Amino acid sequence: MPLIGTVADDLTGATTTGVLLARSKARTAVFFNVEAASKADGVDELDAIIISSNSRPLPANEAYEKVKDATIALKNMGVKYFQKRTDTTMRGGIGVEIDAMLDQLSEDTVAVVVPAMPQSRRILVGGFSVIDGVALINTPVAQDVRTPVKENYIPRLLEGQTRRKVGLVTLDKVLAGDQVIKTALAKQREAGCQVIVVDAITLEDVENIAQACIALNWDVVTVDPGPFTSKMAYHRSLIGIEEPNLPPEAAENGKTVLIAAGSATPVTKKQMEVLCEDPRHIRISVDPVSLIEGGQTALDEAFKAVNKAVELLESEKQPRAILFETALHGELLNLEEEDNKRHYAHGMSADRINAGLGVIVAQVLEQVGREKVAGLYTTGGDTMVNVCRQLGVECIEVLDYVIPQTDIGRLVGSYDGLPVVGKGGLTGNDHTACDIVTRLFREAAR
Repeated sequence: MPLIGTVADDLTGATTTGVLLARSKARTAVFFNVEAASKADGVDELDAIIISSNSRPLPANEAYEKVKDATIALKNMGVKYFQKRTDTTMRGGIGVEIDAMLDQLSEDTVAVVVPAMPQSRRILVGGFSVIDGVALINTPVAQDVRTPVKENYIPRLLEGQTRRKVGLVTLDKVLAGDQVIKTALAKQREAGCQVIVVDAITLEDVENIAQACIALNWDVVTVDPGPFTSKMAYHRSLIGIEEPNLPPEAAENGKTVLIAAGSATPVTKKQMEVLCEDPRHIRISVDPVSLIEGGQTALDEAFKAVNKAVELLESEKQPRAILFETALHGELLNLEEEDNKRHYAHGMSADRINAGLGVIVAQVLEQVGREKVAGLYTTGGDTMVNVCRQLGVECIEVLDYVIPQTDIGRLVGSYDGLPVVGKGGLTGNDHTACDIVTRLFREAAR
């Protein structure tokens, strides 16, 4: 029976937590929605269940309902320990989603918020979020087209979203060790705080926070990108020591990695430029405006890319990787403007682009067969969701990460066992895309 249950606000976030648990010997599945989790077979054999609520860009009331439903589903499955998985950059309505979980749990449950992921250089100091040495509001996230973050002080950010009182345990207390952290947490709770933010700059800090929470014997919802939840599970003896799950090197002949790049970040752009310096890696640019238009215009553009890819895959010089991209060439679209121009609902242009990428990948797989495909690589949570939706996939068994926040798993159901990597748009260095392609070939031979 699964004892650990997570509600994540998007799919890549779900896999990030899932992989930390999977690397620690917990059999872990990520479900794309409540319905998929509720009807799945073999749930009792899992140690951890993660449900993506896909709620990050939703209005507060809709996000609340999605997270509430997911929490109820996890309770019905027998889950004892709960996590609200957050983005490392605190995008979305995290405070509302905390409320949605706490409202379904016992009255004395406390949300302990540890937004740090030190292995990805995401830390919290004095309540301020710092991303790879840069203040959160000075990163590209601040200009995110769907879920921008304009507040760097996390207690204040949450106060604007939750009905509950928010407290803070600062770094000086954290550095003093678990006993001092325990006392500081207790003082915050005595002051009426039910949501408590805690600084952390190292994994040792995160571990000490976990030990302090366990010593308090509180009912805790862990609110974090994954490390805090993993440390809590370890110290509760639910999982083992985290270690890589790496397959042996393997031959690459006769297969191709399919890449769907829906992210428009400078990080992703540079990674794909480096990837395409290798002549074995072919870029197929897709016109995003055509996908946004929808209807026959979108289908014509999608199938132009499909036909080109099929031709390449059936040629004597089958590419090592094929990249489908919409935002790495030409001028970057303002998707909000595109919505307004067409009188679309907010976010529809982005949805149509990602759906188009999903159609392309699904059609290529259908036409050439999975034996020619080593694996799938998507950038951006929405892109991964749409690719999987078009494939009829609603669950991924997670295995490992290539680098932190770049997770590898296998599809469950349609194209069962096909390796897949999901990567956030801001993650990795210039060579990360190359490393992912190499790893997918190794996974394909496992």
